[in-house]
Amino acid sequence: MKSYRQELWFDLKQRREFVNITPQVARCLADSGITEGLCLVNAMHISASVFINDDESGLHHDFEVWLEKLAPEKPHSQYRHNGYEDNADAHLKRTVMGREVVVAVSGGQLDFGPWEQIFYGEFDGNRKKRVLVKIIGE
Repeated sequence: MKSYRQELWFDLKQRREFVNITPQVARCLADSGITEGLCLVNAMHISASVFINDDESGLHHDFEVWLEKLAPEKPHSQYRHNGYEDNADAHLKRTVMGREVVVAVSGGQLDFGPWEQIFYGEFDGNRKKRVLVKIIGE
């Protein structure tokens, strides 16, 4: 069995943003030489997420509105966590959207269902963050 590890780095200029990282993950898969196995993609920061969904701008807007209703950023004083930082809402949003995804690798390709894409969800931007891609297989 082979193993491949790569970090993808992001420095987003907005506090919250969704980025389609499917092309970067597919590039990692090609670089790995693995044709059958599993691909793990996970956020390495507690205020960011990796998830699978449709790449549709209306849906991304709906996520933003829904998450803001569930865990509004302001007022910062509503959260006990907010002392040194003002990102309690980002921690809660990450919990809802998830930490990682695992995608089957078949025939050297990411084995998706219709419309599925991998996204990085940033909930506390304006600093450098990373995603881990770990691929195992043959």
